[in-house]
Amino acid sequence: MALLDARLQAYFHQGEELLHFRFDAFPPPALAQPNTRYAQLVLEHGLVAEERLLLVLALIPSICPQLLDVLFSKNPNTDRGYSEFGGLQGQVHSGFIPTVETALFIIAGDNISQRFKTMRFIETGSALLASGIVQCINHNPHEPWTTNGLFIAKDVVDSLTSGQEYKPGYSQEFPARRITTNLDWHHLVLPATVMEQLEEIKHWVKHGEALMQDWGMAGKLSPGFTTLFYGPPGTGKTLSSCLLGNYCQRDVYKIDLSLMVSKYIGETEKNLARIFDTAQSRNWILFFDEADALFGKRTKVDDSHDRYANQEVSYLLQRIEDFDGVVILATNFKSNIDDAFIRRFQSVIQFPLPSVAERIKIWQKAFSNKVELAEDVNLIAIAEKYDISGGTIMNVVRFSSLRALSRDSKTIIKDDIEEGVRREFIKEGKRI
Repeated sequence: MALLDARLQAYFHQGEELLHFRFDAFPPPALAQPNTRYAQLVLEHGLVAEERLLLVLALIPSICPQLLDVLFSKNPNTDRGYSEFGGLQGQVHSGFIPTVETALFIIAGDNISQRFKTMRFIETGSALLASGIVQCINHNPHEPWTTNGLFIAKDVVDSLTSGQEYKPGYSQEFPARRITTNLDWHHLVLPATVMEQLEEIKHWVKHGEALMQDWGMAGKLSPGFTTLFYGPPGTGKTLSSCLLGNYCQRDVYKIDLSLMVSKYIGETEKNLARIFDTAQSRNWILFFDEADALFGKRTKVDDSHDRYANQEVSYLLQRIEDFDGVVILATNFKSNIDDAFIRRFQSVIQFPLPSVAERIKIWQKAFSNKVELAEDVNLIAIAEKYDISGGTIMNVVRFSSLRALSRDSKTIIKDDIEEGVRREFIKEGKRI
C-alpha cells in the first residue's frame, strides 16, 4: 500500500519529506475495469479519494489483514502503540482493525487543518458512510468518536469480491430485509378501485421527477410519495408492494416497526437513520409493516416503550417527509392509526377481503398447472362457502398440494382442500 508506506516514511523521518507530503499527490488508481462491482460502486456513489481510502481500510481486515500489521509498531518513547495510528484489537481477529483515527493519520498526518477538514467530511459529508456500505461503529460512547472502528458488512465484501450486486442483509444494525415475488400483476386479484390507486403510485414513480423539477413543484410538495395500505392479513398489501418494486425496477425493503420498537428499544432512531440513508442512495421502496407500532393513537404514556415511541415517531415522520422515494406503511386496521398522521400521507388504500367473484379468480389462479382437480372439486362452490383472504387461500393450496405429493399424485382432492380450510380456521380462531 504505497500511500501508507509514504505516510509512514514521511512521518518518521520528520524532515523535508513530512513537510512536502500531500495526500492528493497519491491519487487513487484508475478504474481500469469499469464493469467490476468495485468500479460500479465507486462510480455509482461518486466516491472521492478519501472515501476510497475508507473503503479500502475497511476491506483490508477481510481480504489482506497483514497489510496493516506495520501499524502495530511500538513507540519507543512510551513503550506502547502509537496513539496517532488508532486501531482496534479484535477478540479473535489478531490483525489491526482500522478506526477513523487510522484514516485521519494517513490523510492528514500532523496537518491539523487537514485533520479538521477530513473529520468534518467523514462525519457529515461521506456518501460511503451515509449509504451504510462502510459503517463507523462506536464501541464506547465515552471515548472520542475518532476511535470508532471502520467496518464493512460481509455481504458487501462478498459483493466486491464476487462481482454480485450488494444487497444488505437483515442484522441488528440494519433491521430491514429485502422482499421479492416471482408473481406478476395478473396474479393480483383486487377491486378495480384499489388497482386504480396503485396506478397513482406508478404515476409518481414515472413522472415525479418531472413534476418536481420541470414543473417547479420542488419546495411546494414533499419530495416523495407516502401511502398507507390497510386491511386484514393476506389481502395483498405485501404482494402489491413487491409488484410495485418490480414495475419500478427498485428493491423493496421491509421493516417491522413493532419489532424495531420492542426489540431494539432506544436504538430505533439510529436504525431508522441507517435504513433511510441507505435507501436514499439506492432508490429503494421502503415497506413499513405494523405501522401502528409507532403511528398508533396514544392518549397517555404507560411504559418505557411508549416513551421511546413518542420520542421517535417525530423522527420517522421527518425522515419520511424528506425521503424522495416511495414509502409504504401497512397496518391491519386503519382505526389504529392516529388521524393526525394520516393527513400527512399522499394516499390511503384499503385492501378488503375478496368478494366471492374475486375469491373464485384467486382459487382458479392458485394451483400449479402441473396438477388436476378431482371431479368433486368445485372451486366456485368453495369460494362461495368460505369467506377467506387470498393469503389464506394460498395456505390451503400449499397444504392440499403437499398432500397430493405425499400420495405420489398430481390430483388435488376435495377432502384435502376442506381439511386445509379447517386448519386455517383453527389457526385464526374461527369456526367453520
